[in-house]
Amino acid sequence: YYEQHGTLAAPRHATALDKPVGQWLTNVRRPGGLGKDPSRAGRRAAALATIDKDWNPAERGWTVDWQRHYAYLTQLLDEGGHLKAITPGVTRHGEDIGRWLATQRRDWNRLHEEQQARLGRLGITPARAVRTRRELPKTAVAEGSGRAAAAFRTGIQALAQYVEREGGGLPGRQHVEHLHGTAHRTGVWLANQRQRRDRLDTDQLEALAELGVDWAGP
Repeated sequence: YYEQHGTLAAPRHATALDKPVGQWLTNVRRPGGLGKDPSRAGRRAAALATIDKDWNPAERGWTVDWQRHYAYLTQLLDEGGHLKAITPGVTRHGEDIGRWLATQRRDWNRLHEEQQARLGRLGITPARAVRTRRELPKTAVAEGSGRAAAAFRTGIQALAQYVEREGGGLPGRQHVEHLHGTAHRTGVWLANQRQRRDRLDTDQLEALAELGVDWAGP
């Protein structure tokens, strides 16, 4: 299993060589799972640690699921992947690593110090605090009339999602953001807003400025 996945943080249903290795690992991670004899248990733990020093993530204070996703993210980066390209929908062994990464950045303060340190060594930083949809200026999110008002609300939501996930910065012109299952051409939308800056009202400019759009500021 380790040769195939690069980690022993196997989910319970995992198999290798037609053996239920996931269930077996779940069992041995439990208190007393390595046997009642302390010396024997110690030798067995050492044997597992020889394969993967993080074979029992609970001892470090986090879950098997977190460890597995972290291991897969590390592998993607070691293979030449770039953090900015690991967005929701990027998977490894069927796990959505991009979505997991976005969650870690968003929930950074909930992580253990060692989890933060490990992610930090990969170049990951917490998402910059941005206004949520409810907190955006009223004009940007209120139920307005007309297609233009609705399009602006959607654009702001897509841009806020991008900034939160990426921890800052703005999308390039060709960037497409997936919002509520729909592809939104956020890069083109943002460029269009700049061209029509003089026609945006104060609240709309404020909403853009809050998300780091420098040309929307005073």
